Amino acid sequence: QVQLVESGGGLVQPGGSLRLSCAASGSIFSIYDMVWYRQAPGKEREFVAAITSVGRTTYADSVKGRFAISRDNAKNTVYLEMNSLKPEDTAVYYCHADWRRSWAAGREDSWGQGTQVTVSS
Repeated sequence: QVQLVESGGGLVQPGGSLRLSCAASGSIFSIYDMVWYRQAPGKEREFVAAITSVGRTTYADSVKGRFAISRDNAKNTVYLEMNSLKPEDTAVYYCHADWRRSWAAGREDSWGQGTQVTVSS
């Protein structure tokens, strides 16, 4: 099994910045898409940003131009650089990854435990 551990959340003022990290560990042969989701209180979990194994990125409209996703394949880590943060960005941010444990194995997926981001003055 692959474990995903997020870090970097916290309290920040509106207009501020945070950088989230999500490190994967375990029996990893290959990691495919790595994705950030978020869930605000009382709301459904929603897509934030994704990055493929070759670096192709996709963003939710609500974060385009403010957030940037990147990854370090050597470290099995994905990052989310969040700028110009707004109160509506307040949520628990979750990391998700698709992976294989060997070339012959099927794809599996894992979720991180989440990291709280609070944007407030």
